[in-house]
Amino acid sequence: MEATTKDLRYKTSDIMKAIERGEEVVITYRGKPKARIIPISDSKNRKIDLQSHPAFGMWKDNDKVKDIDKYIRTIRKGRYR
Repeated sequence: MEATTKDLRYKTSDIMKAIERGEEVVITYRGKPKARIIPISDSKNRKIDLQSHPAFGMWKDNDKVKDIDKYIRTIRKGRYR
């Protein structure tokens, strides 16, 4: 299903019914696709293999991150403290 941003505003219940039926809704703005709404049940069934993700383990050789809690506190501390 395709819907405009105006449809999203004024016909929300129709769009929600389409999503409940399992349809994917593409939201367009000025004729160009801007977003996709998919049913949550479809996204729950997808399994993500985190260990094959390219970002997995990218900090393992960084000495600053050995103690993660300390590293995060340092980052969040701010510039002038």
